[in-house]
Amino acid sequence: MFYARFLMTAGILGSSLMLASPSFAEERVCRGTIRAVTLDNVRVPQGATCRLIGTRLKGNVVVKRGATLIADSVVVIGNVQAENAERVEVIDRSRIGGSVQVKQGNSAKVADSKVDEDIQFESNAGTLSILRNNVGGSVQVFQNSGGATIRRNVIDGNLQCKENRPAPEGGNNVVQGNKEDQCRRL
Repeated sequence: MFYARFLMTAGILGSSLMLASPSFAEERVCRGTIRAVTLDNVRVPQGATCRLIGTRLKGNVVVKRGATLIADSVVVIGNVQAENAERVEVIDRSRIGGSVQVKQGNSAKVADSKVDEDIQFESNAGTLSILRNNVGGSVQVFQNSGGATIRRNVIDGNLQCKENRPAPEGGNNVVQGNKEDQCRRL
């Protein structure tokens, strides 16, 4: 009798544990370096520095306030998103399946990489660079105050720049859509 109750209780607990298991993708917190592994999502917490080298992500990278991300030769199926970050770099043959969005931070760089959707730099205070990339969507550089260089990119959408002080510099960009406002000569 005791053994039968034990098995029944274990079966009920086991089935309730299976129901309680999370159905969402896992998030890895990054402080330091993550090399060539495959992960779901990465979060760089406030004030931390994260270096991704050859890392593959099935989801997104989120960079928090005052944090630094250096993504070197990475593959990200989703987006790279940063708000109030200290520094964001996506470099050296990285491949981003979504967009790179850096807002209200300090410096940012996307270089020698492929971004399937958009690159958006908005309201940043530091130096910005968009160099030698293939961009499947648009490049938008709005209301930045540290200077921006946009050079030798192939952009399937538009190149849009507004209210940047100083105005962005660069050139030799191949743009399938329109070059607008401050970037019309780039």
